[in-house]
Amino acid sequence: MSNQTTRSEFLLLGFSDVRELQILHFTVFLVIYLAALMGNLLIVTVITLDRHLHTPMYFFLGNLSILDLCFISVTVPKSMANSLTNTRWISFSGCVTQVFLVVCFAAAEMAFLTVMAYDRYVAICLPLRYREIMNRSACVQMAAGCWVSIWVFTLPFCGSNKINYFFCDIPPLIKLSCIDTSQYEMQLFSASILVIFTPFTLILVSYIFIISTILKIASAEGRHKAFSTCSSHLIVVTLYYGCSSLIYLRPNSINLPDSNKVLSLIYTTVTPTLNPFIYSLRNKEVKEALRRILGDMMKRKIFSHRK
Repeated sequence: MSNQTTRSEFLLLGFSDVRELQILHFTVFLVIYLAALMGNLLIVTVITLDRHLHTPMYFFLGNLSILDLCFISVTVPKSMANSLTNTRWISFSGCVTQVFLVVCFAAAEMAFLTVMAYDRYVAICLPLRYREIMNRSACVQMAAGCWVSIWVFTLPFCGSNKINYFFCDIPPLIKLSCIDTSQYEMQLFSASILVIFTPFTLILVSYIFIISTILKIASAEGRHKAFSTCSSHLIVVTLYYGCSSLIYLRPNSINLPDSNKVLSLIYTTVTPTLNPFIYSLRNKEVKEALRRILGDMMKRKIFSHRK
């Protein structure tokens, strides 16, 4: 142990060191980041301004949009800055911060997706008790629990300092350690099962009850309306849990660094960008609320000009 040293910085190998490709990387990530900012801020603004959307479902959707803004802001700006300044280094403290925030926001995202599934379960399976169960106090408590929902940096890093990701994450960092990490990998696998599998199981159970209840609805229009309220949530759950499960729950024997890099890019960058568009483009109430807000703005503008 006396020959081991602690790394003060890491080299992120997520993308090419060719200058032209770095500029392309910066441009693409800038477009993605701006789309995520505009989409999620639009969702939060519409839900805040339109009183018709002051319901538990949209309360949680607004929180999810704020969370997505935080999530994508942890990794993308640093990656963009590295590409723009032609460097791929990240300090040890910066790496610690990224891992801590990614883990926290990922766990919170899964918690919110679980709570949103429970909200749909109560709305469809227990509609007469919906207002009683999903009251304001209960919603605030569940949201607070999601928001508050690293041992990896105790490892000695004495070998390579190259991380084949575009941000710091636990799996590639473990591989840089110069000691036997089998115990840490087992702990990571166990923690991943707890954090990923438990919420997913709750979501799955909720949707088993939801689907069984929907199938009992007599009218085709009623079944379609019930399914439409859940479809957006199911798309987000599938995309998010699919990528994170393949990264953290896949056996080491079939662990492919390049595929992990792509999957991590999807669940930390693409998913927060797509979420507001999935919920808004497939949701009639959100689109109607946006029309009402834009209509009110136009009326105020016309009225002010007439004055």
